[in-house]
Amino acid sequence: MTKQASPQDRATAEPFRTRRTFAIISHPDAGKTTLTERLLAAAGAIQSAGLVRGKSGVRATRSDWMEMEQQRGISITSSVMTFEYDGLTLNLLDTPGHSDFSEDTYRTLTAVDAAIMVIDSAKGIEAQTLKLFEVCRLRDIPIITFINKVDREGLAPLDLIDEIQSKLALDLTPVLWPVGQGVDFRGYIDLLEKRVLSPQGKTIAEYNEIEDLLDNETLVDDPTFMVALETLEMARAMLPAFDLDTFHAGHLSPVLFGSALKGISVAELLRTLGEWGPEPRPQPAIPAPIDPSEKKVTGFVFKVQANMDANHRDRIAFVRLCSGTFTRGMRLKNVRSGKDMAVSNPMFFFGNDRELAEQAVAGDIVGIPNHGTLSVGDTLTEGATINVTGIPNFAPEIIRRVRLTDHMKTKQMAKALSDLSEEGVTQVFRRVVGADWIVGVVGQLQLEVLSSRVAKEYGVPITFESLNYEVARWIESDDAKELERFIAAQKMNIAEDRTGAPVFLAQNAWWADRAKQDFPKINFLTTKERH
Repeated sequence: MTKQASPQDRATAEPFRTRRTFAIISHPDAGKTTLTERLLAAAGAIQSAGLVRGKSGVRATRSDWMEMEQQRGISITSSVMTFEYDGLTLNLLDTPGHSDFSEDTYRTLTAVDAAIMVIDSAKGIEAQTLKLFEVCRLRDIPIITFINKVDREGLAPLDLIDEIQSKLALDLTPVLWPVGQGVDFRGYIDLLEKRVLSPQGKTIAEYNEIEDLLDNETLVDDPTFMVALETLEMARAMLPAFDLDTFHAGHLSPVLFGSALKGISVAELLRTLGEWGPEPRPQPAIPAPIDPSEKKVTGFVFKVQANMDANHRDRIAFVRLCSGTFTRGMRLKNVRSGKDMAVSNPMFFFGNDRELAEQAVAGDIVGIPNHGTLSVGDTLTEGATINVTGIPNFAPEIIRRVRLTDHMKTKQMAKALSDLSEEGVTQVFRRVVGADWIVGVVGQLQLEVLSSRVAKEYGVPITFESLNYEVARWIESDDAKELERFIAAQKMNIAEDRTGAPVFLAQNAWWADRAKQDFPKINFLTTKERH
């Protein structure tokens, strides 16, 4: 592995080596968005951190910019925050924690090189954390573990570590260790800087070897500290020492205990990310992975967001650069369409704030305004025919017919559904027989967001009604005639997605399984690559 640029030589390193592109993943309410705010404040990017659920007059969080997010206190869309820290450019992707928006999160994870996993100290590993971790594991994404809410009553540190290791099959190594919990929280031991800190982050004691702390009478007289020291020694005895290569391979996670709400351990988390977080990594692609050191520009669209600025009906494609040095005005080829496009107004983001991006390198996230020419999964290059892989569509779990209350607005509704489907969260299908508009989503909350956004951003009120379908599967076959035979036999149950790919709609899982048995040469897909 290439040695990372140290803080001393970052100024002279190749620019892409100073990028750290990462996501924050967690179960809802574990404190992810609050941690995002605290990281920005610790890096000096904002003056004060906003609260997710604040009293009237407390400013909203920077990363939750959509009106529904601020009303409900949840993250619905992934947001991008680019900021500077200690000679590094950090690209932070704050993802939805709610399971109804897991598709957006999965695709966002294709664009990062590392992740911070936030775990509630009182609840341990929760369902959504487990799902997101599995996505990280598929791509061997290095993970830093942040155990949050240590200032509240929760599970014992050793129990939390044991649960994480057993449920995730992930080795942990302690970086920050708590001294007490809840009302007994006294501070933490920083194993990197070899010091003991107060909850406010002030140094109480320093040491060369951890046994030196036994000479500090004030600490030794505190039974809470002695219990913390004893459990830390047990953890160090049973856990592996930190190894950078093993961490970068996704097999070892540094673990820090803290409190996002109180800002406890956040500065140390930022330090850990800066020092150990990986540089941009090779991106899986066909015909070969894209190395970040390659000179030609390549990038891929992992997200499309419509109407971030409702006044301008804008449409932004979020592009993760994989290689080369991109400059404003450069012409890039969309491999899917084969057409070149001049990128004249690329932008960097800070939530919904933006600025022109004159230059960007591998690891950077760039927004490209466009009018429907770019979709999730598109690969952009300086001319080579390369397709980035691993960006999925997921079969919907809820299927509904769209009902339009004002039939004079059919065209506006079609545009709204088309625009929002390109964001990749809501899928839109048209039946082969009949003119129904059908939407497929992973969770009920997506339907609420869809109807709210169509009404607010396009002025089209819509409702949804149930269909006699519970299952949707993309259909493919190496035998073209067999695929034609199946489509002909199931014509009333066939729809097309936004790309024209055929989709089989089944009444329930039993009918879907029956179709598989009757047509063994047909592949019924629950995921489909976006290109």
